[in-house]
Amino acid sequence: MSQLLKNPPLFHTLNYVFYFVQIKNVDDKLVNLARWWRNIASYESEFASLPGEPKLPGASASFAKEEVEEDEDIDLFGDSEDEDEAAEQERIKAERVAAYNAKKAAKEDKKGKIIAKSNIILDIKPWSDETDMKVLESEVRKITIDGLLWGTGKLVAIGYGIKKLQITTVVEDDKVSTEDLEDQITALEDYVQSVDIVAFNKI
Repeated sequence: MSQLLKNPPLFHTLNYVFYFVQIKNVDDKLVNLARWWRNIASYESEFASLPGEPKLPGASASFAKEEVEEDEDIDLFGDSEDEDEAAEQERIKAERVAAYNAKKAAKEDKKGKIIAKSNIILDIKPWSDETDMKVLESEVRKITIDGLLWGTGKLVAIGYGIKKLQITTVVEDDKVSTEDLEDQITALEDYVQSVDIVAFNKI
């Protein structure tokens, strides 16, 4: 310190200012200290721009506070952290979905996969009262589609001596198309005039 007071540098830092602002009065008898204090005082207007550790009281302290606040405003890693967090959340979500699907698949393998089925009631109308309804029903039941099961059938009068065939069937939804079934029935054009779906219920 004694050496510093004897040869005060021309380029001052905030470290020197820190001591300067704490010394209010200097006795001229303290030659070296008085000389150092006057030298530092000559740079007082430049304190805020001097390099060094920002830890000063008064005006210099406010400068240090502004510097710290500016540093706090600069978030160099914020975006990266947000992206990492989002990626981690997506990874966790994907793991949970995969675990759920695996659990569901294991459950289906254990109990057997549930096959979606529907119960359909069809009204099949003949051309006239001269149509042999027993033959018509026999021809309808000859239609075979994987996933199709014919059920009970009955004749229902519709007027003028004409009867229609009302027949039930159970179909596997993934295998049997109602449009395809209707097309195959109406293809029996010697017997069938039209086909209507009376009821369609999921089982």
